[in-house]
This record gives sequence, structure tokens and C-alpha cells, in this order.
Amino acid sequence: MLVAAAVCPAPPLLVPEVAAGAAAELADARTACSDALAVLAAARPDRLVVVGAAGADHTGPYPQGSRGSFRGFGVAADVRLGEGEEGPRLLPTSLAVAAWLLARARWGAAPVEGLGVAEPLETDACLRTGRELAVTDDRVALLVMGDGSACRTVKAPGYLDERATAFDAEAARALGAADTAALAALDPGLARELKAAGRAPWQVLAGAAEGAGLDGRLLYDDAPYGVGYFVATWS
Repeated sequence: MLVAAAVCPAPPLLVPEVAAGAAAELADARTACSDALAVLAAARPDRLVVVGAAGADHTGPYPQGSRGSFRGFGVAADVRLGEGEEGPRLLPTSLAVAAWLLARARWGAAPVEGLGVAEPLETDACLRTGRELAVTDDRVALLVMGDGSACRTVKAPGYLDERATAFDAEAARALGAADTAALAALDPGLARELKAAGRAPWQVLAGAAEGAGLDGRLLYDDAPYGVGYFVATWS
């Protein structure tokens, strides 16, 4: 069953080497992510599954030891998702950022593996995936990587969309309240239009947490670069 979860944003700019001169702009987000991982460790899980967006058409596992890279962002830095033999596929960016966060926190509380979730995956499939994850061990924890809308300002990657603020406000409220019904109600079509890559991973979390009785806490809610970034814990 699910005993704890942490929600973190997944921009490569969380990695200081990638952010370079702008590294200080996400310092508060990094601190919040560290605090969220501490909550996961305190829950003493038997298994940690990292869930993150994996592009348009791939949903599937990434075993412990899978390698990720930030070389596509101009930085000669690689990461590994825990210890183990290197997997056959590179981690998607969201899981590579998670691997960096875990390495930074010196994670050792439980074995860790990844699950990539295709961004267009429909809500019912996301919820079903989460329910299946929750019963894979007696004490399962999730690290859920995902961003809100990328349309909060005119300089945002998706330009300004007036609907973005309300979408992100509801997502932040639901994440902070561990409101699984509200997360399940997020509209995949609207999320796609607003370039909110976190929608599918958040709905996997909603499925995993059904009936778990977890309490939520929102640690960070901001939109640097016009993209909604949230950090929350469920325990």
C-alpha cells in the first residue's frame, strides 16, 4: 500500500550545472524538494517508485540502475537511478531529474525504480496504473515528477494563456490537500493545451493513494519562467 508520496517539479534547471548562472533562481525549489524527500525517507518504505512524464508515446518501467543524462542540455553530467545494472534505455528527463535529486539527498532508504508515463495517457489508465503500483509491496512510496502549465506569462514556453493560472491553482490546491478526486478530475485536453506535463503523473498518484488516508502539505508553489512548479508531500 502507499505510505507516502512526494511531488516535485521536473525542469532540468533544477540541476545547478544545467542552470549555470541562473542556478540561484530555483534554490527555494531545491530546498523544498530536499524536505519532501526527507518525508519519504521517514516513512520507511520497502520500495520507492519514481513516476514522471516520458514523452508522447511511452509508458513503462525503468529498472534500478537505469542511466540518465543531461548532455542534451549542454552539460557533461550523467545520473543513475539507484544501484544496479544499467538498463537498456536512457531515463526520460523527468526521471533523470529525480535521479539527480535522490543522489543529492544520498537516498538509501529503499530500493528505487522508475515508471515513465506517456503524457497523453488517459485518466482511467493513469488511475489504474496507480492502483496497480500501490499493491506491489507492503510499504510503497512514490516520488512524482511533474510540472504545471507552461503558459503563465508571455515569456513562458507556451506563451500566455489566461486559463493557466486557474488550472495551476486547482492543481496546487489538490496536491496540497492530497485530494485524489480533484487530481482525477483534471482535464487531459486542457492540460495538453496548457503544456502541463504533470497531469498524467499526478493522476497516477491519485490512483495509488485512493483509500490510503494520507494528509497533504504544499511546500512550494511558484511559476519562475512562466511554468507552474509545485512541491508537496503526502504522508
